[in-house]
Order: sequence, then C-alpha cells, then structure tokens
Amino acid sequence: MTEPRIAYRPATAGDFEPVLAVRIRALRPHLERVGRFDPDRARRYFADTFAPEHLRLIDVDGGFAGCVSFRREDGWFTLEHFYLDDAFQGRGIGGRIMADLIAEAEGAGLPIRLGVLKGSPAARFYARHGFVWMYDEPFDDYYERPAERGQAASAP
Repeated sequence: MTEPRIAYRPATAGDFEPVLAVRIRALRPHLERVGRFDPDRARRYFADTFAPEHLRLIDVDGGFAGCVSFRREDGWFTLEHFYLDDAFQGRGIGGRIMADLIAEAEGAGLPIRLGVLKGSPAARFYARHGFVWMYDEPFDDYYERPAERGQAASAP
C-alpha cells in the first residue's frame, strides 16, 4: 500500500468556510468536553484570527483534508490552526505534516511555539514531536519545540 500523497497550497479569503467547517469538526468534541462549544463564538474567533497569507491548505491524494498556519515571527515560528478532517486522522498524515514543519523550522534554526486547549489529545501528539510545556492560561496550555542545536538561525 502506498502512502497518501500530501500537498500544500496557499489559502485565499474564499477558503474561510471550508476551513471553518474542518476546524469546528476537529474542535467540537474537545470544546464540548469543557463546556465551551458555541458555534457563533467559534465563527467569530476564527474570523478574527483567519489570516490566509499564513495558512496552508492540506490536500491528501488530491482532496482537501485540512489546514495549518505556520508563521515566522521574530525568533520563532508560530503554529496555529492545525486541523485534519476525521477521515485523515490516525493514518500518520499529521505526523508527516509535522515533520515538514519541523524541518522548515530546523532549517531556520528557530523553535516552534503553539497553544493547545487544556486536556486535548493534541498535546500528546505534540509531545511525541518534541514539544515541551512552557506555561498555561485558563483554557490553553502553551508549548515550544526548541530549535535543534547547530542550525543556522540566519537561514531564510
């Protein structure tokens, strides 16, 4: 059996609705668990944070599977909005995408930072990929994957 083919493409403002739908499907069970699911609030929050210039759409075998935002900051990368539709989870696809992002950050010699809803199983996924807990806020935990030693921080 061949591995699924993963491709990235840039997002546009017109991708808001399909990306929002994937986000809601991915987060709803976890937000319901903590009593915080509200579809109107989910839409408003995503509208406030939707930045297509930083968002990569993820296609698997030619079909839309999810998205990830990976933005270079002053001294680190911020990873946000990493969502895969249910049909693409548990198949190693997320790990392959994470390996691509880690390689990009390592090439620049920079750490990766992200936030995760408290109690989310995503925290275990990130821990397997070298992320360590930094601090928490009322609803989220924040993690960082340190830069690999010996990488050039001045790389593009």
